[in-house]
Amino acid sequence: MPILLGNFGVHSQSTEGYQHSPGESDMDDWRGAVWRQFGAAIDMLENAVTACPDALWNDRSRRPEFWYLVFHTLFYLDLYLSPALEGWAPPPPFTLGELEDGILPERVYTKDELLGYLRFGRDKCRESIAALTDEAAGAIRGYGWRDMSAFEWLIYNLRHVQHHTAQLNLLLRQETDAAPRWVGQTQAPLRDGDPSPSP
Repeated sequence: MPILLGNFGVHSQSTEGYQHSPGESDMDDWRGAVWRQFGAAIDMLENAVTACPDALWNDRSRRPEFWYLVFHTLFYLDLYLSPALEGWAPPPPFTLGELEDGILPERVYTKDELLGYLRFGRDKCRESIAALTDEAAGAIRGYGWRDMSAFEWLIYNLRHVQHHTAQLNLLLRQETDAAPRWVGQTQAPLRDGDPSPSP
């Protein structure tokens, strides 16, 4: 399916809800391209979390704290994949306290808790992109501080994840003189049954 420039960004020719044809690869529409790159950003975040030694994870003297950067990134990944702030809440044990300026969570979240939140966010991202129609991609969303199309929020969200992942990799490099490698594309297909992207 050809890719065209639309009033909200990139979209396929269909204006009604796009239906993935049986046997059609996710390489054939903009949703696949967005997922491969967004999924890669989430994979890089996961790699940084996994590589973090316990001493760095639990170091409360660092500014920013490693675990907190991970939580902040996942909190907003989740929020920006939601249609609106109203009625949204992160899964337990996380709270809405992150919306308050300067308020840290009451305790350090464990690596396992945040890896669980990361898996939740990855699934939500994948499902949101796969289900996004061209019409919905152009719909304006706002979370109380900026109004943009749903498509532009996806790009903004991807950039936010990658920005903080770069910070985490810098902290790892400073602490351990090593950091996870670049991920060019996620290997997870957008839709169940699709082939994995080529490495």
